[in-house]
Amino acid sequence: MEFIYEYGLFLAQAVTFVAAILIVAAGLVSIGHRHKMEQHEGHIEVRHLNDRYRHIRDTIEAAVADPDTRKAQRKADKKAEKTKAKQAKKQRRKAGAESAQDRRKRLYVLSFDGDIKASATDNLREEISAVLPQIQAGDEILVKVESSGGLVHSYGLAASQLQRISSARVPLVIAVDKVAASGGYMMACVADRIIAAPFAVLGSIGVLAQLPNFHRLLQKHDIDFELLTAGEYKRTLTLFGENTEKGREKFIEELEQTHELFKTFVSANRPSLDVAKVATGEVWYGQQALTEGLVDELQTSDAFIQGRLADWDVYEVRFEHKKNWQEKLGMAAEGALEKTFLRIWQTGRERNTY
Repeated sequence: MEFIYEYGLFLAQAVTFVAAILIVAAGLVSIGHRHKMEQHEGHIEVRHLNDRYRHIRDTIEAAVADPDTRKAQRKADKKAEKTKAKQAKKQRRKAGAESAQDRRKRLYVLSFDGDIKASATDNLREEISAVLPQIQAGDEILVKVESSGGLVHSYGLAASQLQRISSARVPLVIAVDKVAASGGYMMACVADRIIAAPFAVLGSIGVLAQLPNFHRLLQKHDIDFELLTAGEYKRTLTLFGENTEKGREKFIEELEQTHELFKTFVSANRPSLDVAKVATGEVWYGQQALTEGLVDELQTSDAFIQGRLADWDVYEVRFEHKKNWQEKLGMAAEGALEKTFLRIWQTGRERNTY
């Protein structure tokens, strides 16, 4: 009985603590929404991936290679770097400046992790704006896209941001490691070249809309709902009013129009694709997508990047928003919640073990 009492007391304390944190977090979120600015300040972060992979290589070699062999290799690498630096210096002196032929090509790597509202578009806009002025002849941009789609207008804007790269005549490669469906594929098709992992999900060139209707439930409880509009099709389907067949037909007509716009956009960006065949709303895995012409090559983004490291300078570019105090406290509250639930789970396991 004492064990049950102690366990019940601990559980009650834990639940009380979690509830208190949830109340505080909800309050902070509410305050944050009231005071949220239109756009948070942020900054661009750039990471030289050549250095990152070189460090990984050196770490592994230090662990597995023979010490004498490793020492000799280090000397050879330093000698080669010095020789290369001297040659480059001589060339610059002779030419008076670095020529386009002497300069290593650059690959800029961006990432887009999409939700239903394509919220990452703001970051993508900043990253593209930062990279485009730095582009020189021969450079490329790789964008890693991961999204299962969302709102039409939101993903339309995201795709338009990528079109800024194409309009600047900069080679654009889209890499799909997991999924680029619906709005995600709308973005991907803008690229000059699409690469995908063998089991990545692509396609879903279709339009979806769904909503519940509570009209009969309101009628059952004698609740009236009034919807006043000006314009015959200002509102076609509603959540609480009685939907009509005429309104339903108009709603479907609008879906079809949106689908036609989607197909036209894909066809314009990938003219070799048989859009009529693939614009059925279906999805395909990487290998199937290659057969259908939805992608150009089966390759992961990691393989693509590593294939450039020897002869190119590869830079990962990210825009990071400056978090306000509400967001920081919210993240702290989230971390505290995770620790609390973990503690409860671990305590339960210990109790059950004994």
